[in-house]
Amino acid sequence: KKKIIIECKAHTWTEGGNVPSAKITTWDQAMFFFYAAPSRYRKILFVQRDYSKKRNQTLAEYYLRTHPHLIPKDVELWEFDEKRGTGKRIR
Repeated sequence: KKKIIIECKAHTWTEGGNVPSAKITTWDQAMFFFYAAPSRYRKILFVQRDYSKKRNQTLAEYYLRTHPHLIPKDVELWEFDEKRGTGKRIR
């Protein structure tokens, strides 16, 4: 019965395997909105799983590692694996 706020993103690494900086900025913006939302809401960032062999991590794992200071403690991060049709909570 808890109220939920979900932000969905379908971003991927760039064609050259680099960080999509402008798109990651929208993830930062979502974190700001989550921070401003009432604590009684369940907050979920739901993203497409995109793995980089070059970096040996998914884009979501990269975000968790490089932007932890922006992620409110009560935000869940889920990855959706389009090939398998499954979702997995990673935070």
